[in-house]
Amino acid sequence: MPVKVTVGKTKNAQKPVKKKVKKGAKKVTWDKIEEGFKKIQKVQEKAWAAIRESQKSQEKAWAVIRETEKARDEAWAAIRETQLAHKETEKAIKETQQNIGGLNNTLDSFVERIMTSDLPQKFKPLGFTFDKITTVKWAAKGYIYAEIDGLLENGTQAMAVEVKTTLEIEDINDHLKRMERIRKYADEHGDKREFLGAMSAMIIKPKPKEYALQQGFFIIEPSGEDVKVIKPETEPRVW
Repeated sequence: MPVKVTVGKTKNAQKPVKKKVKKGAKKVTWDKIEEGFKKIQKVQEKAWAAIRESQKSQEKAWAVIRETEKARDEAWAAIRETQLAHKETEKAIKETQQNIGGLNNTLDSFVERIMTSDLPQKFKPLGFTFDKITTVKWAAKGYIYAEIDGLLENGTQAMAVEVKTTLEIEDINDHLKRMERIRKYADEHGDKREFLGAMSAMIIKPKPKEYALQQGFFIIEPSGEDVKVIKPETEPRVW
C-alpha cells in the first residue's frame, strides 16, 4: 500500500501577499475651479482694500500736513499784523502825546488869561466887585475839602471858578458838590462870606452851557483873544 506522507507547515512559509489596488484620481469639477477663483478674488479684494486704506491714510496725512502749513502761514500773518498794529499804536501814542502837549499848552494859556487881574474887572458891569483872584486848596486834618482853580474874592463875597478844557454836564454836577464842600469848610472856619460859582472852558457846547446857567453858575468862555462873562438868566445861586 502506498504510504501517505504528511508535510508540516514551517515558520518560514510565506504568507500570501495581497495586492493593493490604486484608487482612481479625484475628479476636478467646475464648481471646485469656480470656488478657487472666488477665493483668489476675495484675497485680491482684501489686498486692494488694504491698498485703498493705505492711500486714504496717506491722503489724510497730506491733508494734516497742508492744514499745518496753512495754520503756520496764518500764524505768521497774524504775527506780522500784530507787529504792524504795534507800530501803528506807537505812532498813535506819539501823536496823542504831541496833541496833549499842545492841548495842555493851550489850556495853560487859557487858565493864564482867566487868572489875570482883568477877570475881576469883567464882573463889575454885572454888579460884582472883586479885588483879587487866586488858586486855592482848602484842607483840614488831612482831608481836602476843595481845590479851586480860581477864587475871586472881596470882603463879603467869593466866587469859585472851575476851569475845564471841554465843559460837560458831569463837570457841572461835580462843581455843585464842590460848592457844598466849600460852604461846609467856610462854616467850620467862621467864614461868613457869600459864595458863588462859575464854570469856564475852552469848548462849551449849548446844552452844558444852558444847564450851568440854570444851576445859577456864571459862564466864562473864550471871546477872540480874551474871555467874556455870562450871567445866569435868573439870580445867581449863593451858597
